[in-house]
Amino acid sequence: MTPDLSLPGFGDVLDAAARIAPHVHSTPVLHARALDAVAGATLHFKAEHLQRVGAFKFRGACNAVFSLADADAARGLVTHSSGNHGAALALAARLRGIPCHVVVPDGAVRAKLVAIEQYGATLHRCAPTIHAREAMCAQVQAATAATAVHPYTDPRVIAGQGTAVLELLTVHPDLEALVVPLGGGGLAAGSALAMRALAPACALYLAEPSGAADGARSFARGTLDLDVVPDTVCDGLRGTLGALNFALLQHAGAQVLSVDDRATLAAMRLLWTRTKQLVEPSSAVVLAAVLGNRPLFAGRKVGLVLSGGNVDLDALPALLANAAG
Repeated sequence: MTPDLSLPGFGDVLDAAARIAPHVHSTPVLHARALDAVAGATLHFKAEHLQRVGAFKFRGACNAVFSLADADAARGLVTHSSGNHGAALALAARLRGIPCHVVVPDGAVRAKLVAIEQYGATLHRCAPTIHAREAMCAQVQAATAATAVHPYTDPRVIAGQGTAVLELLTVHPDLEALVVPLGGGGLAAGSALAMRALAPACALYLAEPSGAADGARSFARGTLDLDVVPDTVCDGLRGTLGALNFALLQHAGAQVLSVDDRATLAAMRLLWTRTKQLVEPSSAVVLAAVLGNRPLFAGRKVGLVLSGGNVDLDALPALLANAAG
């Protein structure tokens, strides 16, 4: 799956917002005084776990699908995904009435795979490596002539993801810091586009699992360093940082904050107990990053994107037990 490496801009985010408005939820911004007290900062949570398909991914997928010319759309779509992007693209394709193929790695969260199938996509399984995903996508694309929609390096996807922070900054234009999860970088890069245009004085922080620290290594070296084998409970953040995404994030002066899984699970438990919001580990990583760096955020007004809420309920007791242990 070869991504289009043309850089999107803020105008593309605005275009995406208009294009997807009939289909996406404008999600609420949540605030909990109890968490403010714990963090020593004022926290505003963009609740993308309440988005359609339970994740911000629907924004980017929807923008990609509804950007297509009719002739291209008729041939269908193909992507690879550990879950949320696949479900999002499947739903967007169903709304447009076109076929969708999703390559899924072995070991993906069962609940997410069920969602992809329920939205009407055809699943193609492969080994749990980026190389295997890309190879299977190429096979499907050759057999079907489907349009490839990369989970995070597609400019249409990046622009669509940026609409979440566009909404957040419309409500809270005076944010001093913004914290988003970092995996492949689609949400992070889109957020950077919106933030630099609407709140240029705001600082961007990227919460990344320490077990999938290609982002931290890349920022430290100044060049992409993808020689990492992901080992994290944050299944949605196991993708390696895209080149296009890295360029946009460097330009925005982003800083990576590494978070271990234990801290992420503790933050997930805290969100549930203090706000009654159930989010997945890949989402709770943002709160864990703030709580693990209290001096950095002390007294500041901070926006956090809760990226998704698709938790494997069968695994939930073990996750919460690990957080409490």
